[in-house]
Amino acid sequence: MKLCLFQGTFNPIHNAHLKICEYAKKNYDFDKIILIPAARPPHKEFDENFSLHRLNMAEIAAKEADYIEVSDIEYNRDGLSYTVPTVEEIYEKYPVEGMINFIIGTDAFKNIESWYQTEKLKNLVDFVLFVREDEQQLKQDETYLQKLKQKGYNYKMMKMPFIDISSTQIRKNIHNSVPIKAMVPDGVAKYIDKHDLYR
Repeated sequence: MKLCLFQGTFNPIHNAHLKICEYAKKNYDFDKIILIPAARPPHKEFDENFSLHRLNMAEIAAKEADYIEVSDIEYNRDGLSYTVPTVEEIYEKYPVEGMINFIIGTDAFKNIESWYQTEKLKNLVDFVLFVREDEQQLKQDETYLQKLKQKGYNYKMMKMPFIDISSTQIRKNIHNSVPIKAMVPDGVAKYIDKHDLYR
């Protein structure tokens, strides 16, 4: 099974996340893409009481495509949501063909050397990068990305256009009563409204 993981806070999950999955599936022929909402992300502030909402919204969004699966693996583990133990558990759980692929934004990838057990992580996955900056910033980062590759962080760059949707902007829009229907799947918008999230 050609497997790809997409880990994130997904607070909330939105249409750009799904477009990234769609592009990865189409261009790299993955059999399955597993969304892994981080229950207790080590690099971000989080509200643990909100974690279940993020998981539920990811599950709603995943219904948009039969090749997307949502994993609660990090909700069932105590402590912070580190990537290495998650990847190791996925290898045990699935009949993986070759290396597991790992979708990550270029902004986060630039800090990959600060991640927990990063030397181990780079031998467990091949990274699939999507652009989180404008083209000018990305050109400035190319040299650094190449240095990471030379250090053994194997990656391929998705050539999909930058999609200007962010969870931060969605939360701001909701707080300011600005419509978000074009930014998230309908089911996610209804869930946010039903549970009065991000007001």
